Amino acid sequence: MARIRKNVEGFIGKKVILKANKGRKKTTVREGILEEVYPSLFVVRISNKFDSVRRVSYTYSDILTETVELTICEDDDRQIKIG
Repeated sequence: MARIRKNVEGFIGKKVILKANKGRKKTTVREGILEEVYPSLFVVRISNKFDSVRRVSYTYSDILTETVELTICEDDDRQIKIG
């Protein structure tokens, strides 16, 4: 998990795509900015078309257990999957 945290730390401020498994075959896909990284979780700021800002947080074990799939958007054509 320390390796996952170090990978995520290097991309603070970058655009990310979150694909979260909500159970019972339900998944949500959101785009946002990786805002903060803490020892046990990371925070993503999600903006929508109505100018409201929402923050969601996930733990590194969510990435490890594949509950959350985190993809970093470097450029328009380059994406890095963490996990």
